[in-house]
Amino acid sequence: MNDTAVDTEGAWFEPERIRELRRRLPIPYVDIVPVRTDTDGTISEVGLLLRASGTGRIVRAIVSGRVLVHETLREAIARHVEKDLGPMALPRIPVAPQPFTVAEYFPTPGQSLFTDARQHAISLAYIVPVDGETGPQEDALDLAWCSVSELLDSGMLDEMEGGHDIIVRRALAHGGLI
Repeated sequence: MNDTAVDTEGAWFEPERIRELRRRLPIPYVDIVPVRTDTDGTISEVGLLLRASGTGRIVRAIVSGRVLVHETLREAIARHVEKDLGPMALPRIPVAPQPFTVAEYFPTPGQSLFTDARQHAISLAYIVPVDGETGPQEDALDLAWCSVSELLDSGMLDEMEGGHDIIVRRALAHGGLI
């Protein structure tokens, strides 16, 4: 075995170390817009989580999270979908994941359309069809599957923070729906 092999155990850092790194480095993320599709592949519903934000507000959110050390993008997408939507969500992750957009989050409001008070993060955004049974997991309070028209007409996008509403709008535009 090669002595310079990289240790894949413990794929993340202690809380104090990640706080320090977040102040110094952009952190890679994936943003995932879970969707249900018709038989022809057209987006019919979008899944939005309801959770408490870091500011103490109850907000709508998409599936989102860090990419771990030695984790492929496909693995990160699968892990975050399972963590937020459940082990029976059955996501259809593309063989070669190509993001539909890239979001650059800054801690300083106004520097970008996307904000995250904790850090500078660069997120690759994916539309991921989900076929299985889903339910809110971990810190999510609820999961709502909304038709595209309901989503656009209901004001639910206004309940999102940090630019997640922009990610959802871009996903719908990418799918040819707005």
